[in-house]
Amino acid sequence: MDAAPELDDLPGAGPDGGRSNDVPDDATAAVRGDGLRPAPHDDELPPSKSQRKRDMTALQRLGARLVGLSPEQLDRLGLAEPLRDALAFAPKVTSHEGRRRHMQYIGKLMRNVDPEPILRALDDATGSSRAAVARMHQAEAWRERLLADDDALTELVAEHAELDVQQLRTLVRAARRERTSNAPPRQTRALYKLLHDLLQEPA
Repeated sequence: MDAAPELDDLPGAGPDGGRSNDVPDDATAAVRGDGLRPAPHDDELPPSKSQRKRDMTALQRLGARLVGLSPEQLDRLGLAEPLRDALAFAPKVTSHEGRRRHMQYIGKLMRNVDPEPILRALDDATGSSRAAVARMHQAEAWRERLLADDDALTELVAEHAELDVQQLRTLVRAARRERTSNAPPRQTRALYKLLHDLLQEPA
């Protein structure tokens, strides 16, 4: 695992006074209530070094919120696998220094993500509305049925004609193999995400 960056080591402004190419635009995306400022327009001055540090601190705070989620809730966010795995591993880090560095590593990974979709997915994954909770339970129920009964696939396709049947069948078979071999549930998570996305659309 790469060493996590210290906040004081975060990239600064470029040599011409503009923003360094090492700082992704996503780091300044608007995150209402989390301390990040909106991305500047072309005619605005670039953010100061202090603002960039505040942006990175806000991303780390968002990471801390994600660390508090269960593995099932993390699965619902559709995160990149390195970030998802780092978040899932965080509760296992018990020493103060180790946890500090691991949280900085999570902050480093989060430089490469747009926080707005994560915040929306976070509200959804934590059940911020009755509709979100109902959709989560429905997706979980369909996943379990598909893994247990071949007839469930026929029934689901009948209800959602837009489904890619071959893709669904491939995911179901792969997820079944994972469970049988006690392998990491990557395909099981992918199956859940497909179902959850499907159920967001009207049948």
